[in-house]
Amino acid sequence: MSNDIRIKKGLDIKLKGEAEKTVEQAIISNYCTVRPEDFHGVIPKLVAKEGSSVEAGGTLFYNKANEVIKFSSPVSGKVVEIVRGPKRRIDAIKIEADKKQSYRDFGALSLDSAGADEVKAKLLESGCWPFVKQRPYDVIADPEKSPKAIFISGYASAPLAADLDFTLQGKEAELQAAVTALSKLTEGKVHLAVGRKSNSPLAGLTGVTLHKVSGPHPSGNVGTLINKIDPVNKGEVVWTVAAQDLVIIGELLLTGRFNAERVVALAGSSVQKPRYFKTLIGSEVATLIYDKGVEKGGHDRIISGNVLSGKQIKPDGALDYYSNVVTIIPEGDDYEFFGWNKPVFNKVSTSRALTFSWLNPKKEYDLNTNTNGEHRAFVVTGGYEEVFPLDIYPLQILKACMYKDLDEMEALGMYEVAPEDFALTEFVCVSKQPHQKIIREGLDLMLKEIG
Repeated sequence: MSNDIRIKKGLDIKLKGEAEKTVEQAIISNYCTVRPEDFHGVIPKLVAKEGSSVEAGGTLFYNKANEVIKFSSPVSGKVVEIVRGPKRRIDAIKIEADKKQSYRDFGALSLDSAGADEVKAKLLESGCWPFVKQRPYDVIADPEKSPKAIFISGYASAPLAADLDFTLQGKEAELQAAVTALSKLTEGKVHLAVGRKSNSPLAGLTGVTLHKVSGPHPSGNVGTLINKIDPVNKGEVVWTVAAQDLVIIGELLLTGRFNAERVVALAGSSVQKPRYFKTLIGSEVATLIYDKGVEKGGHDRIISGNVLSGKQIKPDGALDYYSNVVTIIPEGDDYEFFGWNKPVFNKVSTSRALTFSWLNPKKEYDLNTNTNGEHRAFVVTGGYEEVFPLDIYPLQILKACMYKDLDEMEALGMYEVAPEDFALTEFVCVSKQPHQKIIREGLDLMLKEIG
């Protein structure tokens, strides 16, 4: 039995360049790069030294603040470079991959007889624990705490996001193993969301509470799911796991191998042939984008993740640890003469003042990264509330973060939000304020002061 969740507030941004539902094997990457910055709040302590050899699943580093949380290598090979930043900060670990991959054997786990401690120990030892995140603070979950529930969103509503119904096909056994194991880690329920009209492999899983969601983006965000089902109050903890990470967790439990394979969507209007690729976490992005993908030297922005909450990477960069889409759209560093004072037909807007996207809601747009205006003080227009479905006041919580009022942040519901929940409000913001950055800084302050 499922529970329907219908979202009315939000905004679907339809962009050109959706990936065709065909999967190809990406060019095998010679190098794999793991960046500690992908794991927010983690201070890495190196285990693998420069020049040492590692197996796929072998520990590269652990969290200095909590040494049981380990981070594994996606490939076997030789650590060729430790990239350091200011004050010898570890920015990246670069591994030259072996031609023939070897995997560390963690041993399969019998889920019928395994207890919560055994499941937790297996995930921690193998490096799969970083796939489990927590609210509050949107950081890697603390294994010492017990969540009141676990939330998984199997519906991707963001612009040009990878279709999870497609990428998870044929992985039912791994998905079932993962959710069975996760259900042992909470006394509450495992809540799983799928699209109302989807044909998701997740819909047939047992041991979960299934929810069918519909409505505009951000209906697919796990934060929306939490807010509508079981909001997080002070002193409570919930865990979240991305649907594509369930496959890696499930394969580890069934086979004992840490297999960091991803089905990644290459999408965007600058891509000549948008499609899906099989690749590995940390692989060179060039192995995806230059094989019938994007013209070399083009004036485009490469984003690891979706256009609303992903991060910019360079053409010689690497796929980050959590993304399953690489989006490429035109760079918007040009300016339009009288762009603010003429009818606009080729852009998306929630306003009806000289904009006409509301007349054709199914039209696909070729948008660039131009913000169409400069940073300025907050202008109260009521636009945030139109696209923000959470039962929270978005403008007030943003301002509370900016002037660092912890009591007000608590009262307004800061415990259950993450930066991605404010991606749409940032998109429609006429003041061009960096909402996601403001929320991230507010969460970091709360984590430091309140814990």
